[in-house]
Amino acid sequence: MQLRPTMLRTTVLTVAALTMAACTTTDPYTGETRANNTGRGVLLGAAAGAALGYLTNTNDSEEGRTNALIGAGIGALAGGAIGNYMDRQETAMREALSDTGVGVRREGNDLRLIMPGDVTFATNSADIQGQFYGILSDVSTVLNRYPATYVDVVGHADSVGAADYNQQLSERRALSVGNYLIAQGVLRDRFYIAGMGERSPIASNETAAGRQQNRRVEILIRPHASS
Repeated sequence: MQLRPTMLRTTVLTVAALTMAACTTTDPYTGETRANNTGRGVLLGAAAGAALGYLTNTNDSEEGRTNALIGAGIGALAGGAIGNYMDRQETAMREALSDTGVGVRREGNDLRLIMPGDVTFATNSADIQGQFYGILSDVSTVLNRYPATYVDVVGHADSVGAADYNQQLSERRALSVGNYLIAQGVLRDRFYIAGMGERSPIASNETAAGRQQNRRVEILIRPHASS
């Protein structure tokens, strides 16, 4: 994937800042029952923030990650083994994240972890709050137990303030989460890290409660499946 000029500017700004689909499920984070989504997640088609994959030396292409996992001796899943593998990983994640404030959502054969910004970070900060390190360590333990998955980390912001600032903040928060998981031994080549700024809200930005939901980091866990 070739980095466009806008992506390169995002990378430079972020480095500068750091140096300073088959059934319905009930989302434990929102309490809503919704249909499973299809496709490959929020990162696909996102131009802004895509340079973070490059910034962190993680792969910014599906092919690159696939080849890296194969090179690391992690075989691709096939057929019914995919669903079974993700079922077991979902159970492990739900057990690890019970009563933490982190939502676990099943989307077909994918898992999405929703980490509220107020739980993970202080206001206007990309520094992970101390009490959240243990939770991320539990996430890394499960990810290490189930290595045949890709890990997409994406940050989101509400619409308060300048869009450029919100974009950078969402990137830095995603990067903080991704780097911590990598530091816990999760294979770097499984990751793709990006920020969506304020462009992908899950609630209304007109209310304080809605803005709180929109300030979040999501981790999309997808199976490393044979084509």
